[in-house]
Amino acid sequence: MIYKKAQFDIPENLIYLDGNSLGPLPKAVSAKITQTVESEWGTQLIRGWNDCGWMQQPRQLGDRIANIVGAQAGTIVLGDTLSIKVYQAVSAALTMNPQRRVILSDTGNFPTDLYMVQGLINSLDHGYELKTVAPQDVAGAIDEQVAVVMLTQVDYRTGRIHDMQRITELTHKAGAISVWDLAHSAGAIPVELTHSACDFAVGCTYKYLNAGPGAPAFIYVRPDLIETITPALSGWLGHQAPFAFEPNYTPAPTIDRMRVGTPSVLQMAALSCALDLFDDVDMQALRQVSVQLTELFIEQVEARCPELSLASPRDAQDRGSQVSFGFEHGYAVVQALIDQGVIGDFRAPNIMRFGFTPLYISTDDVIRAVDVLESILKDKIWKDPKYQTVKAVT
Repeated sequence: MIYKKAQFDIPENLIYLDGNSLGPLPKAVSAKITQTVESEWGTQLIRGWNDCGWMQQPRQLGDRIANIVGAQAGTIVLGDTLSIKVYQAVSAALTMNPQRRVILSDTGNFPTDLYMVQGLINSLDHGYELKTVAPQDVAGAIDEQVAVVMLTQVDYRTGRIHDMQRITELTHKAGAISVWDLAHSAGAIPVELTHSACDFAVGCTYKYLNAGPGAPAFIYVRPDLIETITPALSGWLGHQAPFAFEPNYTPAPTIDRMRVGTPSVLQMAALSCALDLFDDVDMQALRQVSVQLTELFIEQVEARCPELSLASPRDAQDRGSQVSFGFEHGYAVVQALIDQGVIGDFRAPNIMRFGFTPLYISTDDVIRAVDVLESILKDKIWKDPKYQTVKAVT
């Protein structure tokens, strides 16, 4: 079963095309959070770490995410933020290639990934270089100078998909290490981490996995590497025996070595409910519906809104579960859409983004959304001064 809108708490008459930025609230989450607060934290207090299984959540939920992204059990652990996980993955990858100094990425990568690498380079002070090329030029830029190739599988602005299998093969052929960011692909498109043989992957759970604002990130390490990598952030919970309270750090022999701080118990309770929605979802079937929705949206917008220019790849096989259009006044148009019950978002300089999640978006939603968009453009509703003020979060 793919379409599960009845299991989400989405306001009536609202069309939510922004699950690629923040997923909506699964209805079961509220009761789960209440139960965790009142029956676990409230009555068990500190006993909850043992009696309620709080300490095991990062591994248990990691295994459930592994089912969604094509990974083996015991290769994914939850915790911290996506930025922290990027730092962990890239720093560990660099120690695996000590003679090389280039970290390769692309100009379409999400800025925080690049920022974290820039900060890592500055802190190491060993002559590392971050090299970015156009997305289509990545394959040709992977050479014997490159230590790490760090890419986001689905471009956050345009939805363009990198070929994980091909890029990873080229990376390994050149003797480099691969790090993939799955923020815009986990829960949206089929991901085959094991099949790709990639070295590291990271991702968040608050977008297509619907775990809520601030939900924990995850990190994947290829099974044969887990016991050999060196964690740069040697957190207490990554120790092989945290409660031995030894003065020196010895990493756990499992994926737990990539744990850093205390698990966010309430957020992980929400995530457990959100993942329930994927238990009977075939990712290939979900992808098929996603393609149908995005194709319909592009067809309708281009026929009825000629002012807009497609910023996403036209071929559905090269596009994730989002569609982006460019327009000089895109921010104001998005604000007018939101005001009329169609929620998308905007990314500078001129990109209007729309996410299509088959779990709660239907073909009727697509048609209605374009009806509203056409009206806003035809009647120039976006010119209203109230839509011109740029808010803190776009």
